Amino acid sequence: MAEPIVGAVAAPVEHREPESLEFPGCRPVRITCDEIDDCEDYFEYWDADTEVAMVCEPVGYYHERPAHRLAQLAGLIAAARGTPIEAVGHTDLLVRNARGKRQRIMQADQILFLHPAWTIPHGNDIEVGTDALPDVVLEVDNTTDVRRGKLGLYESWGFREVWVEVPDEPAPSRPAALRPGLTIYVSGRAGLRPASTSRAFPGWTAEEIHFALNEPELSEETAGVLNRVGRILGAAQGTGPDSDPFLRRQRRESRAAGYAAGREEASRASALRILESRGVPVSPSLAVRLAELEGVSEHLVDAALECRDEEHFLQLLAARRG
Repeated sequence: MAEPIVGAVAAPVEHREPESLEFPGCRPVRITCDEIDDCEDYFEYWDADTEVAMVCEPVGYYHERPAHRLAQLAGLIAAARGTPIEAVGHTDLLVRNARGKRQRIMQADQILFLHPAWTIPHGNDIEVGTDALPDVVLEVDNTTDVRRGKLGLYESWGFREVWVEVPDEPAPSRPAALRPGLTIYVSGRAGLRPASTSRAFPGWTAEEIHFALNEPELSEETAGVLNRVGRILGAAQGTGPDSDPFLRRQRRESRAAGYAAGREEASRASALRILESRGVPVSPSLAVRLAELEGVSEHLVDAALECRDEEHFLQLLAARRG
């Protein structure tokens, strides 16, 4: 397997941070610099200068579901590719100041590393300028609007791809301006700009991702898309479903079951041909009765050669099976 080409360990900051940040749908909560190290609460953004965290309204099912669903979808793509994809959820995205202290923190709804063996950080945080940045960050806007604050920070910190999902099912307090759909932002010379297709997951379109995040259960259509994307990724590094331990076992068992079924079918056909050649009268339902018997395939030919009639044939099979 070829080693994948992964992003730089520390993405350079090519764009200035926004002069003003807005966090609609959030409320300010005081968290001091001394408290932030031990804080395990979920928030959108924290700044050391103000010691204020922007906390979203209490999350609900339709806000949390897309993030968890994305982790499941990524796992299926990883299986088709043959190598793992890591989803790490609400991990702190951290910027330190010149003294090494925490300066700013953001938390996304989901974070994906496509090559965790080479890029996933080993500490509690993902430090901008030190750790490899995620391949994809997902933000779910149900009561918030990341375009007015967090998206500009992602751009200035050098993130390569950000997905913004507005679920089909709205929160009661969702602003009317937020319309269901998913927007993919990919980095370029002009910063993060909308794109119709993911760069990290080649061929996976915004429409397909949104549909997959919102459908009640995995559809055949989405399964086909995930397999297609996984195979494209695998082709780039010389891997596939047989490189994944779970799928390799499933495929091996499936092939073995197929071979066994084929042998049984061939044995039944041979036995019926022998009975016919010997002039042994058989009923039209015999093939059905044989298909219902288990563990007799290796005895079918011998029983067909020895039997006097159909009933004797079945008795011989029963005796050999028992």
